[in-house]
Amino acid sequence: MEIKEFIENFANQFDETDISEIKAETVFKEIEEWSSLSALSIIAMVDEEYDVVLKGEDLRNCSTVEDVFNIVKNRK
Repeated sequence: MEIKEFIENFANQFDETDISEIKAETVFKEIEEWSSLSALSIIAMVDEEYDVVLKGEDLRNCSTVEDVFNIVKNRK
């Protein structure tokens, strides 16, 4: 599992945000488009792509895309 692929999958959950704006160090809650619906999309994507259960609490405890990646990687 590579972070580059994870970032792409993460970025694809946003309709209006350019993929190039999202990097490992991006604080995802500062993305203008971020909402509770985005959180649900991320949770669903992680389940579908990586077969890992991510909870809302996990996202609340994360700041950056890399933080989310590390949780997913550790549960894989």
